[in-house]
Amino acid sequence: MKFTKMHGAGNDYIYINCFEEKVDNPEQTAIKLSDRHFGVGGDGIVLICPSETADFRMDMYNADGSRGKMCGNATRCVAKYVYDNGMTDKNEIDLETLSGIKHIKMTVKNNVVVSATVNMGAPITKPEDIPVSLEGDIVLGRVINIAEQDFAITCVSMGNPHCVTFVADPDNMDLPKIGSLFENNPIFPDRINTEFVSVLDANTLKMRVWERGSGETLACGTGACATVAAAVLNGYCEKDKDIKLKLKGGELVIRWDSKSNDIFMTGPAVTVFTGKTEI
Repeated sequence: MKFTKMHGAGNDYIYINCFEEKVDNPEQTAIKLSDRHFGVGGDGIVLICPSETADFRMDMYNADGSRGKMCGNATRCVAKYVYDNGMTDKNEIDLETLSGIKHIKMTVKNNVVVSATVNMGAPITKPEDIPVSLEGDIVLGRVINIAEQDFAITCVSMGNPHCVTFVADPDNMDLPKIGSLFENNPIFPDRINTEFVSVLDANTLKMRVWERGSGETLACGTGACATVAAAVLNGYCEKDKDIKLKLKGGELVIRWDSKSNDIFMTGPAVTVFTGKTEI
């Protein structure tokens, strides 16, 4: 089987062209290939498939084999893959995901995609739709206790569930311990992705992310969008402004448009290498 390793701000996946390849057991394939010692290494696998409702369809599986509904960084990489490999000659495509169809506009230099902007849709804040088992119309600055520490959390779905908490210094947190406790807390019936965020100024945020099914990753596109939504809702940032997100793997620019209520994400898409493997 042929594959391509790609990353968006360090959020790396193994991309498989299912126009040419067949993956019978994507769950086990994700576990095998994602292993950074015995496999290719990545945060999961992404299958690029035909679509009846959009230009292409993206199916993704996390490193532990669980199915993922959405990955913002992966949408940019899929767009780069299909353009760079001549599967489309358009610099704007619609991509079908389990979280709906995402519109992607690519930036092309010397016939190669270097970055892309994705319309990630409107943030969802109703607890039952995220889901989070807390009462009220919105979980905004709600204090919960994790690992004998109080965290004020804001919960948002960007097609997958996120819990954002603002902290003084995310760099000095024991994320493997705390992130896992957040992910598996019973108030999150589908588990949760958690962002630990510090506010540098009104237009700049710094974040670490713990993704359900993958652990700490270098970047998370939906998490960056959820973080900006939470920052606006908590009064740290404003709509219609480009907000820079500093992640361990690079930077993303997020803007929450007040007219459409959609969140737009701009960031890089990079091909690392291609190869063949047996599955």
